[in-house]
Amino acid sequence: MEKLREFTNKITDIQRAIAVLNWDQETYMPKKGQGFRAQQIGTLSGLAHEIATSKAYEECLLELKDKESLSAQDQRNVQLLLKDLEKAKKLPGEFVIRLSKTTSKAFHAWVEARQANDFKVYEEALTEMVNIQQEKAKIYGYEDHIYNALMDDYQPEATVDQIDKIFADVREKLQPLITKISESPQVNDKFMYQHFGKDEQWNLGIALMKKLGYDMDAGRQDLAEHPFSTTFSPGDVRVTTRIDEQNFYDMLWSCMHECGHALYEQGLLEEQYGLPCGEAVSLGIHESQSRFYENNLGRSKAFWMHNYKDVVQAFPVQLNDVTLNDFYQAINIVKPSLIRTDADELTYHFHIMIRYELEKMLIEGSLKVNDVRDAWNEKYKSYLNIDVPSDAKGVLQDIHWSHGGFGYFPTYSLGSFYAAQFEAKMREDITAYDEKVGAGNYAEILHWLRKNIHEHGRFYSSEDLCKQATGEGLNFKYFMDYAEKKYGEIYSV
Repeated sequence: MEKLREFTNKITDIQRAIAVLNWDQETYMPKKGQGFRAQQIGTLSGLAHEIATSKAYEECLLELKDKESLSAQDQRNVQLLLKDLEKAKKLPGEFVIRLSKTTSKAFHAWVEARQANDFKVYEEALTEMVNIQQEKAKIYGYEDHIYNALMDDYQPEATVDQIDKIFADVREKLQPLITKISESPQVNDKFMYQHFGKDEQWNLGIALMKKLGYDMDAGRQDLAEHPFSTTFSPGDVRVTTRIDEQNFYDMLWSCMHECGHALYEQGLLEEQYGLPCGEAVSLGIHESQSRFYENNLGRSKAFWMHNYKDVVQAFPVQLNDVTLNDFYQAINIVKPSLIRTDADELTYHFHIMIRYELEKMLIEGSLKVNDVRDAWNEKYKSYLNIDVPSDAKGVLQDIHWSHGGFGYFPTYSLGSFYAAQFEAKMREDITAYDEKVGAGNYAEILHWLRKNIHEHGRFYSSEDLCKQATGEGLNFKYFMDYAEKKYGEIYSV
């Protein structure tokens, strides 16, 4: 085990050094550093890959494979590392190089197409990307559906059958609620689009994250064009935010969302650094943490009963006549929107479902790339009753496909559904839950998440982790119960 940890620590140290370079690239790196930065990251990636696929590393794992004297945690670490190794070895070096070149070409084509507002500029490169993703799925191997092989990179053990059933529930159960809301008087959120000073927003965001338990001695916040969180170790987990002085939503939700991700990373066991049991189990569970803090807690009335006074103190002129109830209704407005990242927490899942359905069809071969734009526009009209005005605001709005992220999108919705189920269980386990939130006491919430989610790392699969924490696997019912109660009260439906 000591020998194994020498290998895994080296691999993880290099990967985390790459993360530092990526973080710097998104925050402080000067423009002219781009060329050498790509080279540096490539060099380090190659070093990590060499160690992770070396014969000595594999022999060490095989020697440990059947050691009954290992603890349950170490047995699981070895089992997961072997699985990761077997998967990595399936991709030939020639294929990895081709995939890298295809990704680079697709990204640049996507940027050019966005600037030209013309999907056709992207078609050839996207077709190549779809072809190589199909090839990757076949190399990996799969059961039942080719898309399962790609989802495994982001949500291990998830299947098309499971995701199809979840989105069937979205259509059959969530759509009627959204329809009822659309027929009700709309709430007012115009006051959220005034001038809100950058410094005041920054200070407010930092204060909120500290209250939630984000350890500033083990992290920091910076500005970035696209908010993200990144981890170098449990003792150094960083977040970024975006501030729009004419839109109070941007900072508020990016801070709360990224704080949820960061709290997960800060809660992973330090003694498991470099091993699977010291890593997040899946993107779906990771997203459950960010969605919980952003939506279930951050958009709750109890949360703002304690914190709204600080918002008014920061912006007394802008919010002079805005009551707590006005603010609570505004931050929970439900209104179909064109852009996924601007969507409310209910209609958001239709944006995800559209992308899931399209990329699944692309990978299985039932949809051709040159038909994607029309299919996208038709689904936006069908599901959200929105006419797509341009390619840039439609089929070209996401970067994921140009990065090869096929199988990624479903994890966004899974995160929200896991979050609702975790909150329901928290309410059972934490006495006077709403009263404590209303008093600004979030310590028991973080303790529950640490104990039931964070500290397990990858020991359990996502579904088994959910069963351990709540007593059952993922059940869409909890999200619907949450949505009907909350929005039923706000919109009187």
